[in-house]
Amino acid sequence: MEQKTYRAASAPGRVNLIGEHLDYNGGRCLPIALPMRTLAFVGLREAPSVVWETRPEAPDADPTAYVQGVLDALGVTAPLHVDISSDVPIGSGLSSSAALECSVALAADALLGLGLSPTDLVEACIRAETEYVGAPTGGLDQSAAILCRPGQALLLDFASGERTPVPFAPEEDGVDLLVIDTGASHTHTESGYGGRRTEAETARDRLGLEHLAEADESALGELPDELARRTRHVVTEQARVAEFVDAAGRRDWARCGAVMTASHTSLRDDYEVSSPELDAVVEHAVASGALGARMTGGGFGGSAIALVERDRVDAVRGAVDRAFAGAGWDAPRHHDGVASAGAHLEPDLLPGS
Repeated sequence: MEQKTYRAASAPGRVNLIGEHLDYNGGRCLPIALPMRTLAFVGLREAPSVVWETRPEAPDADPTAYVQGVLDALGVTAPLHVDISSDVPIGSGLSSSAALECSVALAADALLGLGLSPTDLVEACIRAETEYVGAPTGGLDQSAAILCRPGQALLLDFASGERTPVPFAPEEDGVDLLVIDTGASHTHTESGYGGRRTEAETARDRLGLEHLAEADESALGELPDELARRTRHVVTEQARVAEFVDAAGRRDWARCGAVMTASHTSLRDDYEVSSPELDAVVEHAVASGALGARMTGGGFGGSAIALVERDRVDAVRGAVDRAFAGAGWDAPRHHDGVASAGAHLEPDLLPGS
């Protein structure tokens, strides 16, 4: 069979339902894939090139470092042409970078017949972002982009490596997950994300642990105040992950919402990774009837999520919009948070389609 001169693949953005900043701390996280996707056409060419088609939902960005990082991590030396389009908004905390990395990795693997497993692809994309781009991510985003499935969240245990599907379809019960992009740009390389990771590693080392998620609240007195607060978030967030998974299994969306709001309080006060815009979303969403809300992603900007009974969706979105207008901020962007498919090949698409 003649080798194709190109392959197409797409990968999704993601939100983390609960378990924030636990991936690099050896804890558990619960992401879902979003409907919005990045599409990559990877083809054989005499000279390498990258073409980036920016859709209106995303600002201009240069993806070359991410693409080259993926190809280097895969050990690819052949010159390739990479054509990318995306509706995952950049800087929104919805993991546009992982969507880009994973779509390119999957298409390149298929084109060149590398025969890599999903785990191999995840690890290559993590190396691309941490080693080539220099963003100290923990692996949640790439794992979600490759491994998530429709109608499911993915419980990731970063200590044991276990991956457990968790049914997540609140829309079947008349409850919607809203994704609210604040427009306050977030990047792992420029935000305080790296500083939080360093603080967590310092606390872990002072306690003599392999992972900070192994700590318990009795250890907080052994740490200075700032490190104690960082550790308290990790310890309590671990417990919230377990509570959320249990409540989701019982389809107790009110309890899921309460756990989400508690998570945001911890991220705001103990881990200190929120922002005025994220706090405003949570405050006004809950006040206008959301079952719960929290920031999602690394923080310092980006997006929040809210779990809302369907008959309250318009009220919640309207309250958030009015709060932003009153503060003089640009209007937030609203997205639907339906658990969707992870990365896959797009065999029927042609370049330029």
